[in-house]
Order: sequence, then structure tokens, then C-alpha cells
Amino acid sequence: MNDAAERKLALSHLWVAFMAFVVACFMGEYQVVERSGLIPTLDSPSVYFASVSTHGVLMAFVLTFFFIMGFGYYIATTSLKQPVWNKPLAWGGFWLALVGVVLAAVPLLTGKASVLYTFYPPIVAHAAFYIGATLLVIGSWIWCAIMLVMFIQWKKVNTGQPVPLAMFATAMNAMLWLWTSVGVAVEVLFQLIPLSLGWIDTVDAGLARTLFAWTLHPIVYFWLIPAYTAFYVFVPKQAGGFLFSDEVARLAFIVLAVFALPIGFHHLYMDPEQAKGWKLLHGIGTFVVALPTLVTGFAVIASLEIAGRLRGGKGLFGWIGHLPWTNTMVLSVILALLMLIFGGFGGIVNASYAMNAMIHNTAWVPGHFHLIFAGTTVIMYFAIAYYFWPILVKKPLFSNSMALVQLWTWFIGMSILTTPWHVLGLLGQPRRISSVVYNNLLTLAWQPYEFMMIFGGLILLGSACLFIYILAKTQLNPAAEVFDQQIEFAEPIHTVESLPEWLNDIKLWNKVITVLMLISFGYPILQFFFMNTSGSSPWGF
Repeated sequence: MNDAAERKLALSHLWVAFMAFVVACFMGEYQVVERSGLIPTLDSPSVYFASVSTHGVLMAFVLTFFFIMGFGYYIATTSLKQPVWNKPLAWGGFWLALVGVVLAAVPLLTGKASVLYTFYPPIVAHAAFYIGATLLVIGSWIWCAIMLVMFIQWKKVNTGQPVPLAMFATAMNAMLWLWTSVGVAVEVLFQLIPLSLGWIDTVDAGLARTLFAWTLHPIVYFWLIPAYTAFYVFVPKQAGGFLFSDEVARLAFIVLAVFALPIGFHHLYMDPEQAKGWKLLHGIGTFVVALPTLVTGFAVIASLEIAGRLRGGKGLFGWIGHLPWTNTMVLSVILALLMLIFGGFGGIVNASYAMNAMIHNTAWVPGHFHLIFAGTTVIMYFAIAYYFWPILVKKPLFSNSMALVQLWTWFIGMSILTTPWHVLGLLGQPRRISSVVYNNLLTLAWQPYEFMMIFGGLILLGSACLFIYILAKTQLNPAAEVFDQQIEFAEPIHTVESLPEWLNDIKLWNKVITVLMLISFGYPILQFFFMNTSGSSPWGF
């Protein structure tokens, strides 16, 4: 199959993603410097919050959406061995999403959308921000539709055959995102856009926060599933071994998608609108969703051990030294798992009611979030890019040694950046503020950690620039030989010849999700239409 059109489609999405990423990194370094108060001339709350909001949107929405779409298109076409269904529609989704990004960027950069990339009224952004964000989401829905159509078409032609694991994970992620985005879509369309345009005077902020909680936590798993996909379908092969279990991998993706959705109220523990029973229900669900991560950690490490022993590793831990540490995918997964361990610990703290009360509005939270997202997730985005780029541009990677340096510096920088955040959270430093200089003994104790954050941010910024440099040099190198290799998917150690339908389709799990969402969000949302909220009707009409 001539996949030139598919490679161009994937590459276009990935370049948008990574250009947004590097711009966001510059903003991130500015923010840690400004917060420290070390350079008074940088002290500007308006510029700071505009930067934070833009940084968040670029990282959480632009980087992730475009990366996941580009990754998904190429995963679908290579795993299913068929072209992308309806390429004109796919390109239409790309341009629609890109127009949305540009439209949202104008109010962000001019300080008219400094809402910290969240959707919490009564803080309201310019209408262009919400309209742009809506176009971006619609573009992602087009991607979801194409992925699910390709999934269904393949199953019809290959009746009874196991869907390739990579495509199964991608289809689960598409279904997850369609469900996940409903909450914020309803909030934006029926509350925030009418409010920002002046069509209504007020909305129920409690309902808005509940709808945003629908999206706020599950979106993390939408970002994370491509990283987990690489864990299962690329890492074992690149390490020189086999996947520990195809069935376990599918089960992990199912549990991740199903139980990631009916949770989110741990972000509302301090809010009065929802009763403690609903918060307890969501809290239990938050602990349940840790199970697929534990299973994934076990399965990936088992796959690495198989590879290490096949390469001559002996004894209890001898296999570790025999892994190909100079392979970017293998190094990335090791560093990603290390950050996932510590970031996951922080997430368990966040989900625990009593401990959450102590740290929820402190610097602990961005420390946890950056370890999971900018640490585990983004470093696997790097690994996927290093693996995909030579295939997409038909040229060998410019420098494997530079890529290894880039991965190590990202890990070191992220460790130096996030450790002070966790400590500062325990010392009581609040988040969502533009300055931490209060001129008292307490803030003096914060200063050494502020220095560490600046240093860690500088390392990260240098690592981000090196990453873009490697990709650009790979693509633009005129002297490079033609690279003709194709994507290689890991084979399970035990060949899968048949699967029960519940491990090979998404229809059953879509029904299960429907029931769980009705239970966990049905009454908490409906109550706003029947209780007195001091004159604020749910939709403001």
C-alpha cells in the first residue's frame, strides 16, 4: 500500500502539535521566573495569567489533540493495512481544528481569555476563545468518527478475527473522548458562549463546575492512552522481546476507558453543591481507575524482562542491564514508568478526601499533574515521534545520541521542576497566583525551591528545543539516505488466534459506560433544575 497521503496527514498533525509544545515551554519558563519574584521587572499579573492560560491551552489541548489525531491516523492505516477512510473529511477536521486554535489564540494572547485554560464561571473569557475551543473539539470528533468507522469496517470484513491491539486501543480512546467531551461541550454551548456574548446575564456556577468535572479528569486518560498504546505495541518489539499478554493489554484499555469516565468529583470535594455520598462514589471510582495503570506497569515490566532475558540477562535483576538502553523507545518507557510511580502516588493523595483538603489548592497539584502529563505522557510522545519520524519522512533519525540526551534531560528537568512543587504544596504555597513574595518568614522558606524550579525549567526548555531541532534536521537533511523501514508491532508471547467478543469490540462497553454515567452524573446534574440556587437558573434563561 502506498501510504504517502497517510504519512502527510499524520506529519501535518504532529508538526502542529510539537510547534505548540515548544512555544508553551518558553511560556512555562517565564512563569516560574515571574512567580519567584527574582526579577521585579517581569512582575505583571495580567501577562502572567495570559501566559499561564495560553501555556495550558497549548499543552493540554493543542499538543494532545493534534498528536493523538496524527498518531491515530497512522496507527489505523498501518495496523489495519488500509488507507484512512474519507481523507477529505480527515483534512477537513484538521483545518477546522487549526482554525479553532488560531481563533482562540487571539483572546488568549491579548489577555481576554485569562481563565487558566479551565471553564469555571463566574470567570468568563472572550467569546472567541470558547468558539475556537468548540471548533477544535469538533475537529477531534471528526477524528473519532473516522477511527470508529475504520474499526467497524475492518471487523465486518474480518469477521471473528482479533482486531489488532493498536487499533483496539485507538478505538477505545475515540469512544472515551466522545464521552469525555460531552460535559464541557454542554457547558460551553449552553452556558459559556451565551454568557460571553451577553445573551444571558448569569448561569449556575455549580452546574458549570459539575459539567466540567465530567470532562476534567477523564481527559487525562485520553492524553495517556497513546502512551499506553506505545507501552504495549512498540516497546516489547524495540526491546527485542515479546508482549507479555495481548489479552491483559485489552483488559487494561477497557477498564481504563470504562472507569475513567464516571469519576471527577474529587475536583469538587470542597464544593457544597454535591452531597458527600456522590463524592464518595466518585472517590472510590478514582481508586478503581488506578488498577489498569498497575496492570500496565506489571505487563510492561514483564515484557521488558522477557526481552532482557532473551538478550542474555541472568539472575533476578540481570535482565535490566541487558536491555537496549540506547533505544529511544526503551529508554523512554523506563523513564516514563519512574515518573508514573511518583505521579501516581500524588494522584492517590488527591483522591483521598482528607489529604485532598490539605493539598488541593496548593502547589502540590501542578507538581502531580506535570509528572503525569508532562512527564509520563509527553516523554512517550517524544519516543513515538523518534520512532515515527524516520518512517514518515523516509529519512533516518538525525542523531540517536542527541535523542538520548534529550530524553535524559527531559527526565532530569521534570524531576527538578516537580519535586519543589510537591514540597511547596506541603509548605502551604497556593496555586493559581502570580506572585509568591509575601515578605514574611514563610515565603523565605519557599525561596530555595523557587530557585530549583527555575533551574529545572531551564533544563526542560533546552530539552524541548533540542527535540524540535532533531525532528527538523531529520526531515530537512538533504544528504540522508532513503529510510524504507515500516512500523513493527510487538507480537504476544502466546499467539492470539481468537478472542471473546467482549475483548474484541466496544459495543458492550459503550452500554456499560452509559449506565455508569447515568448513575454517577444523572442526579448530580438534574438536581440543579429543581433546587433554589439564589436566582441563577441552570442555563441562565
